[in-house]
Amino acid sequence: MSTSTAPQTKRSLPQWMTSFGWQILAALVLGLALGALALAIGPDAADNPNGLQATLDTIGSSYVSLLRAAVVPLIFTAIVSSIVGLRKVTNAARLAGQTLLWFGITALIAVTIGIALGVTLQPGASAAGDSALKPADPYAVGTWWNFLIGLVPTNFLGLNVSASFDADAASVSANASFNVLQVIVISVAIGIAALKLGQKAEPFIRLTESALAIIQKVLWWIIRIAPLGTLGLIGNAVAEYGWNKMGSLTWFVAVLYIGLALVLFGVYPALIKANGLSVRQYFSGVWPAVQLAFVSRSSIGTLPLTERVTERNLGVPAATRRLRCRWARPPRWTAAPPCTPPLPRSSSLSSSGSS
Repeated sequence: MSTSTAPQTKRSLPQWMTSFGWQILAALVLGLALGALALAIGPDAADNPNGLQATLDTIGSSYVSLLRAAVVPLIFTAIVSSIVGLRKVTNAARLAGQTLLWFGITALIAVTIGIALGVTLQPGASAAGDSALKPADPYAVGTWWNFLIGLVPTNFLGLNVSASFDADAASVSANASFNVLQVIVISVAIGIAALKLGQKAEPFIRLTESALAIIQKVLWWIIRIAPLGTLGLIGNAVAEYGWNKMGSLTWFVAVLYIGLALVLFGVYPALIKANGLSVRQYFSGVWPAVQLAFVSRSSIGTLPLTERVTERNLGVPAATRRLRCRWARPPRWTAAPPCTPPLPRSSSLSSSGSS
């Protein structure tokens, strides 16, 4: 007598439950609910945040600290590796010049759109009637001279340290921060030096490229816990500011998204079309990176995926992809991943398809 056993089917969660975007949305809703609960509980007798708000604040601030910790090493290794990668390119000077030119063009267009929206739509007008939101004087006045002086590194790490003394508490507090522009200047100098040294710099180049791969992997782990960070940040914001203050900033957020939509769905298609490329194929190629950048709010965290879709989906050579994607990310901090406009006409995006 033979017996047969039916194959057991492994149950898995629905795809929408494992989607990163849905996880961010669920964290947003849960954060709003927990923030409302913390707001309803209110502070303790000593006017200190209650336990729930303190927990949300710790979760959110810890996530931001993790992101900040990855910024400097990622910028350094990404820029250095992109520069030394030019040794494999025949027209390196032309490629670098085109990259900087298009970076300047797209940045100028984005700044112009932002200024125009700010002047015409007045995004801060809705907060003017809130007495709890008072305008403050800028902490520094920017000039071109101060900008140029600020590019000169104060030390090898571009590290700035400030200290303050509290006479009443008899304590000294110190704060350390990195100047991103100085880090970029240091990275460019070291990258060019390694490029000029040639064979002698190969061990350093291999170390830098390996370090970049490791940092990108760690950063991806940080991005994966973005739902937890979103929960803490939005929950603490609701508990700290309340619905009235947050509601007064609704128009500001709306204008911000209008500007992003104009750049993503107006400027980029115009540039792509002007260079004879397919807008439809372009968006289908970059859309995975666009989605991840939108839900994670981190262009740095999206860098590995941006490079992957730029090379595989858009047909950009590896050396070109490294330079343009890595140079476009650190200074801009934007969520839009198109890092190679315009692509060469020999690209896989040539207008053989409809747009």
